[in-house]
Amino acid sequence: MKEKGSNQGVAVKPHKKPLGKVIRDNKVLMLMCLPAVLFFIVFAYCPMPGVYIAFTNYNFRDGIFGSPFVGFKNFEFLIKSGQLWLLTKNTILYNLAFIILGNILQIMLAIMVNEIRCTWFKKVSQTIMFLPYFISAVLIGVLAFNILNFDTGALNTLIRETGGNPIKIYSMAGIWPFIILLCNIWQQTGYGSIVYFASICGIDSQIIEAAEVDGATSWQRIIYIILPSLKPTFIILMLFALGGIMKGNFGLFYNLVGPSNSQLFPATDIIETFVFRTMMNQNNFATSSAVGLYQSMFGLILVMFSNWVVKKIDPDYALF
Repeated sequence: MKEKGSNQGVAVKPHKKPLGKVIRDNKVLMLMCLPAVLFFIVFAYCPMPGVYIAFTNYNFRDGIFGSPFVGFKNFEFLIKSGQLWLLTKNTILYNLAFIILGNILQIMLAIMVNEIRCTWFKKVSQTIMFLPYFISAVLIGVLAFNILNFDTGALNTLIRETGGNPIKIYSMAGIWPFIILLCNIWQQTGYGSIVYFASICGIDSQIIEAAEVDGATSWQRIIYIILPSLKPTFIILMLFALGGIMKGNFGLFYNLVGPSNSQLFPATDIIETFVFRTMMNQNNFATSSAVGLYQSMFGLILVMFSNWVVKKIDPDYALF
């Protein structure tokens, strides 16, 4: 028989600490987080009122909030251009290819580096892999031009020397998605593998040693230990990347294709390059802000939806 006033069978809510005590108890961690918090406040939250520019006929004299309000008129620029679907499709498909193929290759590269047993060779390999990331898009465009151009490019020079007919690559729109994808992977894969390599280093070494004692091969350790351990990192990086799926790599596209090669635009034009060409001599901040808002809202909706899907499948891997 239960005693009167007994708490048996009643769920007791855990006592919630006051915010001030939580901060005092974790002051070292709070100080470590402070630079990141300040960064996002200054560069992400403080500029947010500037979104209002997208709904005004902005001019310098009246400022952001004094300029005439025009509603959604600035968004008509993309719609009336007749290229909204093409630009959106190109931007999304390129970024999907960059994200999916890039992450897969980064995982493969991190695993291969981890399997190297010679310490000095591993360090040299990592250094060489990081170098392309620090090469500017301008230089990549120059290198590509010197290899691919019709008159003096290395590729066509080799074809001529072997008796073949040179190829007009800068007139072949169909091949350029592969060229752009190859250049992006070459530049980003080595640097992007750092996160996965760090995740591999964080795996409990006792698990791997136990697998080795039990006779597991390197391939079995990769399949059954390393890859499952990388799953949370892969999902989180994918969710973060999806937020910027509408933000194209302007520098890479602009320097590889150029501003005036209209033959390649159907296959290579993204939102950033189109807006740059159209707005280059107009200084139209309002229209540019409208395009940026369109990209950000699309990315926000996609991240929210993707996070909802991940939460339904496995809540532990969701961002929030």
